[in-house]
Amino acid sequence: MTITAQEALQRTIEHREIFHDEMLHLMRQIMRGEMSPVMAAAIITGLRVKKETIGEIAAAATVMREFANHVEVEDNSNFVDIVGTGGDGSHTFNISTASMFVAAAAGAKVAKHGNRGVSSKSGSADVLEALGVNIDLTPEQVAASIAETGMGFMFAPNHHPAMKNIAPVRRELGVRTIFNILGPLTNPAGAPNQLQGVFHEDLVGIQVRVMQRLGAKHVLVVYGKDGMDEVSLGAATKVGELKNGEVTEYEIHPEDFGLQMVSNRSLKVQDAQESKAMLLGALNNKAGVAREIVTLNAGTALYAADVVDSIEAGMAAAREAIESGAAREKIDTLVKFTQQFAKK
Repeated sequence: MTITAQEALQRTIEHREIFHDEMLHLMRQIMRGEMSPVMAAAIITGLRVKKETIGEIAAAATVMREFANHVEVEDNSNFVDIVGTGGDGSHTFNISTASMFVAAAAGAKVAKHGNRGVSSKSGSADVLEALGVNIDLTPEQVAASIAETGMGFMFAPNHHPAMKNIAPVRRELGVRTIFNILGPLTNPAGAPNQLQGVFHEDLVGIQVRVMQRLGAKHVLVVYGKDGMDEVSLGAATKVGELKNGEVTEYEIHPEDFGLQMVSNRSLKVQDAQESKAMLLGALNNKAGVAREIVTLNAGTALYAADVVDSIEAGMAAAREAIESGAAREKIDTLVKFTQQFAKK
């Protein structure tokens, strides 16, 4: 079923849905650079104004996955992505990146899909580089990294080259569009398990159902009610969970896990170096809010990865990984493994 760009635009103006096959067709045109920048800008803005549906987002993510440079992973048991949409404006240190090291030390395989900071002062790529990790790997090298170290970082521009066709449009628009929520839905390694943070409460129910349509296995989509795209210590966290094919939505609170509710103000950083310092402090078992929020998020990721059967059990495993030094060791392991591929 084809639809012209003009018809699609008219549909968004009338607040009517663009159907699955039509959305596939439009997205392929955008990704191939076959749609004019003016029409692409109009359609993605129109979708945002009418509010994208689960079907539209799932179709767009399907096409983005089609065009991606995939990472082939043989064994996808306990295989999880820990990712956020970003754009939450909280400017905290890289909690999900810190959680990756902890979750890997506690038995998960983690495929982290990330980029440089857009809204944040330090994206996952920035802090990993500050730690000495070589992020510029081929898909084959990432697959080897996952097999060897239990962790792989996929630098988004290396895996989504077709995004270059829409990048100038997104830059000039300067507003959020469907592309801001597609990143977490398009892990190039196809991790079936995921802990996904989102920047708005409404996205919790939407993104978890998109992941359901895309065939994911066990997913927790989270939004901290203080505005964080992580499991928060500063407020209740809204959760959308996909497990055994069913979606449930509920709230969790720091007190549920024996933690005190504390503001995330002390977690704010100015740049990648500050983020690195806070991440290292947490993984070196330095008492404080940073260590607690990493324990909470890594524990949730371990539950999403099916390494454990509850967030509480995940937190116990995360604590053990931090206290034993295993989580801190994972940083050195990843640095050493990725640096062998550094371009001389």
